[in-house]
Amino acid sequence: MNTEKTAVHFTDNYLLNPTNPISVNLIGAGGTGSKVLTALMEINESLIALGHAGMQVRLWDDDVITSANLGRQRFADSETGLYKSVALINRCNRWAGTNWKAETVKFKKDNFGKLPEKSRATITITCVDNIQARFGVAEILKVTSYRRHYQDEPKYWLDFGNSQDTGQVLLSTIGEIKQPNSEKYQTVASLPFVTDEFGELLKQSEQEDNTPSCSLAEALEHQDLFINSSLTQMGCSLLWNLFRKGMTEYRGFFHNLKDFRTHPIKVA
Repeated sequence: MNTEKTAVHFTDNYLLNPTNPISVNLIGAGGTGSKVLTALMEINESLIALGHAGMQVRLWDDDVITSANLGRQRFADSETGLYKSVALINRCNRWAGTNWKAETVKFKKDNFGKLPEKSRATITITCVDNIQARFGVAEILKVTSYRRHYQDEPKYWLDFGNSQDTGQVLLSTIGEIKQPNSEKYQTVASLPFVTDEFGELLKQSEQEDNTPSCSLAEALEHQDLFINSSLTQMGCSLLWNLFRKGMTEYRGFFHNLKDFRTHPIKVA
């Protein structure tokens, strides 16, 4: 008889019963980030309807909207020239009555190694398009996790990454998350950082050509029209299940839109 227990990660209790809205840093407001923000708005509305305190989101991006962003990203022609983060957050706040915040700077240490203000959040979500930015975020999260405060204590990092028609989403814990005693499940307290586990793979996969596209047609040569939105829906479903079910067997997935295959990654 096979008595092997299913490995699961139980959601940190603070996410399930917070006294204040859960702080979220969303880094990147492009093809994926602009869509993740919409999904976060949907999760927020749903959580509040269920009696939860909801989320307080801060969107980081120093890019301005160009005509190449229209179509694949959530921007209108009338918004060209505005900061992506400001345009999206203003739209969100008008739509949902939230008081979410926009940052028009990069989420990175300054020249003196100082962390950005407001870099602490319970959940950090990255939708960045280069490996260097990911490693920079990982470093900041490691530093903030050593500085124990009760407010906005970093708990989770959800990373979205993609190439032309493939991508992945990975959930990491920031430090160990205390797990309940369970007879039914094998509990997993710590989920590794994407940069620690797949660092070499990420470095290999990064394409050398990282030049910005001048038009939507050119941008579509680099990324398929629906890779960002398909990753967003599945990745945000993982986040939603952390809140709704209080546990997860999976910490992410590899996704291939070309042949419609998705491979889940279990927590163990």
